[in-house]
Amino acid sequence: MSSDPIADMLTAIRNATMVYNEKVDVPYSKIKSELARILKEEGFIANYKKIESPNKNFLRIYLKYGPNKEQVIREINRVSKPGSRIYSKYKDLNKDPFRIYILSTPKGIITSKEAQKLKVGGEVICSIY
Repeated sequence: MSSDPIADMLTAIRNATMVYNEKVDVPYSKIKSELARILKEEGFIANYKKIESPNKNFLRIYLKYGPNKEQVIREINRVSKPGSRIYSKYKDLNKDPFRIYILSTPKGIITSKEAQKLKVGGEVICSIY
């Protein structure tokens, strides 16, 4: 049993993209579903859906690759960890224009771009490149 299910989800996605799997299943939770929604909106994954089974629900994530099997997700990392929470103001977020941060804010789970528009900071969950 892991103490950080979000890091497990990101690792599953990272490992699946390295071996060019078309989909990956992770245990379902609302926060993982929101992370998958943002990944889809930003164009990093093709789709996702909740798979209900009698014992446990899963989130199936369909990965996306370029026309010549290029990886769309080059890097995906957990920033804030259970033992070390990282918070950021909206002004400090987009120092790297190619990297997208996903934050947990009072307005919900949003990207760094949305946080700058809404002028709200929060806990930095992960970064994607």
